[in-house]
Amino acid sequence: MASGRRFSILPWKSLKKGDFSVRATDQMSEYGGNTLWRRVCQRWQLYLFLVIPLAWVLIFCYYPMLGVQIAFKDFLPREGIWGSKWEGLVHFQTFFGSFFFGRTVGNTIRISLYSLCVSFPLAIIMALMINLIVNNRFKKAVQTISYMPHFISTVVLVGMLNQILNPVTGIYGNIYRLFRPGEYPIDILSRGAAFDHLYVWSGVWQNLGWNTIIYLAALSGVDPTLHEAAQVDGATRLKRVWHVDLPVLLPTASIMLIMNAGSIMSVGFEKVYLMQNSVNSVYSEVISTYVYKTGLGGTTNQMSYAAAVGLFNNVINGVLLLAVNFVSNRLSNGANSLF
Repeated sequence: MASGRRFSILPWKSLKKGDFSVRATDQMSEYGGNTLWRRVCQRWQLYLFLVIPLAWVLIFCYYPMLGVQIAFKDFLPREGIWGSKWEGLVHFQTFFGSFFFGRTVGNTIRISLYSLCVSFPLAIIMALMINLIVNNRFKKAVQTISYMPHFISTVVLVGMLNQILNPVTGIYGNIYRLFRPGEYPIDILSRGAAFDHLYVWSGVWQNLGWNTIIYLAALSGVDPTLHEAAQVDGATRLKRVWHVDLPVLLPTASIMLIMNAGSIMSVGFEKVYLMQNSVNSVYSEVISTYVYKTGLGGTTNQMSYAAAVGLFNNVINGVLLLAVNFVSNRLSNGANSLF
């Protein structure tokens, strides 16, 4: 500030109700009557830090979104995005009228809800169990072992499933023939009904320990005196978990539920595609794999049609995210009554 005056970061806090001091008048006259511009001038160093991340978001996140218009066009690479013919909602109507619509949307919702209903509560339960371990060395060993599968790549995980569940050379086939010699084991990987269970529970094994990190961080903020007071009052370990630990986890669990619900329509493409075969494709064909096959993986390369399907998927994700956020806010208002 060249004038040598000392300005507070929030000058209006020094004002009493109905009292406009000379100091506030001088500041308003120096920075102009515009409140927003006055705040920017007072904190220009902070806003300067926003230039680079804001430019990055605009260039690499929002500018590429202009390409979503090919969902409404008959996109041809030689014509480009702007030169392609406008088609309107033709691609959306084609997808809604196709028999792939019910299959892909149904499979996506079924697998996502199954995964959410299993992995979300199990992560909370495991975090509570780890938090109850008294021996620190054993506690750290359990955490380390449970984190390890998270760093296994998807390709390696699916390869492990193929090797273990192979009916001829896998561990599953050898154990089956050990108890039932002369019989050929069932090929689990080719059974469509088993696809959901393999996908979900292999994901639980891989990510369960890693998902507990945020809950353990929330539990570390619990005041130990609360547990001591509960013990003095004669509360059991289960009651202490229910009345002390679980209320602390509710805000974190609500945020994680909102984040997970926003991706209900986004089943992991890589894992599904690697586990997919011609036998179980009826049960494993989800929106992401269908978009890849129609847009890039097939011989037709229907990029506009694939973009329309992907846009529909993203719109549904956004609606679900807003709906879960609304419901979570309504429920969190009365959450304290449960405890």
